[in-house]
Amino acid sequence: MSADADRTVRPDILRRLRREVCDLHAELVRWGLVTWTSGNISARVPGADLMVIKPSGVGYDDLTPESMVVTDLHANVVEGVHAPSSDTAAHAYVYRAMANVGGVVHTHSPYATAWAARGEPIPCAITAMADEFGADIPVGPFALIGGDDIGKGIVATLTGHRSPAVLMRGHGVFTIGGTARAAVKAAVMCEDVARTVHLARVHGPVEALPAEHIDALYDRYQNVYGQRAADRERGTDS
Repeated sequence: MSADADRTVRPDILRRLRREVCDLHAELVRWGLVTWTSGNISARVPGADLMVIKPSGVGYDDLTPESMVVTDLHANVVEGVHAPSSDTAAHAYVYRAMANVGGVVHTHSPYATAWAARGEPIPCAITAMADEFGADIPVGPFALIGGDDIGKGIVATLTGHRSPAVLMRGHGVFTIGGTARAAVKAAVMCEDVARTVHLARVHGPVEALPAEHIDALYDRYQNVYGQRAADRERGTDS
């Protein structure tokens, strides 16, 4: 690790984040959101211009906390023996542009990616979708992998939007959250509603819920539902 980063971040914080990010990748496999080595999760390092992200091309069964890569927010490796994910520059751009984002997730989950392949937003047609997303899940522009163009598309699409998920055209799903766990939850829920709305459309047209109902459902879920005070103390959302 560089001397500057060492002065900024306590080693125990990085160890905790590396373990958390590593463990969260198992959730992508558990919920069927990834295949082979596709997909990735990152977490912002609190109080520093750093993030922790999955290494490129390493199988999920082989991931360890030590294999997670620490980079700065311009995608430069600060600590780690592996090359970081090919989406690192996209994640880094999101963190630079959206100060409230603490976690970013990318998947190619099949139903949601099918909507992305069509370049079609998922209409907010069920209450569970209104709860979590508060709107249609939008489509972002097509961009090539490797640079920060994907990150620019994510930010341009989600800025001012309630949805924590975006379907990047012809590519897949990116989700954001205040924590990495919250971003993983958004990815799980995105695939769930993508599947449900797809199945509904098999039988006929699907209409979005009225805007006033979406607003009411979103407000209830975000501000009343569950153990909100306890969630805030833990920095989680469930």
